[in-house]
Amino acid sequence: MVQYVIVVGQTPVVSPASFFLDDKVLDVTVTTNIKNLRRNKMKPVWQPANISIKLNDTLTVSETIRVQVRGKIRKTLCDIATLQFDFSNPTSPKLSKLRKLKWVGGCQNNRFGNELLLREYLVYKMYNQLTPLSFRVRLLNVQYVDSDQKVRSYTQNAFLIESDEGLAERNDCMEKKTGIYSTEENDRMQVGLVNIFEYMIANTDFSTGNRHNVKLFVPKSDTLRPPFVVPYDFDYAGIVDAPYAMPHEILDIPTVRTRLYRGYPRTEIEIEELLKVFFAKKDNLLAVITQSQQLPLKAKDDMVDFIKSFYKIIDNTLTTTQVFIKNARTF
Repeated sequence: MVQYVIVVGQTPVVSPASFFLDDKVLDVTVTTNIKNLRRNKMKPVWQPANISIKLNDTLTVSETIRVQVRGKIRKTLCDIATLQFDFSNPTSPKLSKLRKLKWVGGCQNNRFGNELLLREYLVYKMYNQLTPLSFRVRLLNVQYVDSDQKVRSYTQNAFLIESDEGLAERNDCMEKKTGIYSTEENDRMQVGLVNIFEYMIANTDFSTGNRHNVKLFVPKSDTLRPPFVVPYDFDYAGIVDAPYAMPHEILDIPTVRTRLYRGYPRTEIEIEELLKVFFAKKDNLLAVITQSQQLPLKAKDDMVDFIKSFYKIIDNTLTTTQVFIKNARTF
C-alpha cells in the first residue's frame, strides 16, 4: 500500500511524490458552484470548492480548496473541461504540498467526452515511459456536486497533472521561466525526443520556440546549460482525435490524424540513437494502452494501430531518412 502521508512539522500532509507514483484510480468528490464556473469561464476567478479524496480504504481527505477554469481552446468549446486546483490554502493543510495542479476533465459530460479524456491521459503515461523529464498524471473517478443544488450531480473521469515544481524536484531541476530560446537552443537530444514523440502521436499543436504547450527546465547544478523541453496538453494529437482538433492551415495537412514531423534535421547517427529509445520501449508503450481498464476496446484498438503504424515507419531505413532528415523543417 502506498504511504501517502508524510509529516511536516507536526502536520500530516499528502506527499506529491507518492500521490503521482500510484496508478490506482482515485475516487474524488468535488463540491462547488458549477453554474459560477460555467458563467465565469471566459474571465476566470477563483472560487471555493470542497474536495474529498479517497486515498485508500482507510484514508479519505476532505478539505476546502480554490478552483478556477483555465485553458484556451477547450475553455471556449467545452463545458468545464480544464480547471486549476489550488491546494495551498490555510483551509487545506493536508493537501497543501500538492500546490496548484491542472485538472483535465471530459470536454462534454458524455461517454465520448470521457473516452477522449482517457486517450489524452494515456498519452501522458506513454511519454512517462520514455523519460523522467515528463509530467506525471493521476487518473480520477470524479463526482461533481453543485453546492447550490441547481445542477444535477454527475460522474466522469478526470486526471490531475503534476506541478512544475514537482517535476523539477524529481529531476533536480528548476523551471526556466525567462529568456527566449529558439528550438535549436534547447538540449539537442531531448528536443529531438520530444519531436519524435509528437510525430508518433501526430501532434503539431506545440512550439518549443514560442513555449506553446511546452515547459523548459535546467539542472540546478548548471543553470546556464541548454534547457530541457517538456511537452504537455495533447488533446490536439491525432491519436486522441478530438472532434474540435484541426491542424493549422499553414501546415497543409488534411486532418490531425496525418503525421507531420516538426523537428529540425538531425544526423543519421542522432536519429538512430533517438529511435533506439522508442524501439526499447515499444512493448511498454503498447502496454500502457492495452492494460487500461477504463478505455473501451474499440478505442484501445485504434490507439494500438496508430502506434504500430509509427513503428512501421521507423522500421524502414528509407522512410526514417525521408521523415526525420530530408523532410525535416528548415524554418
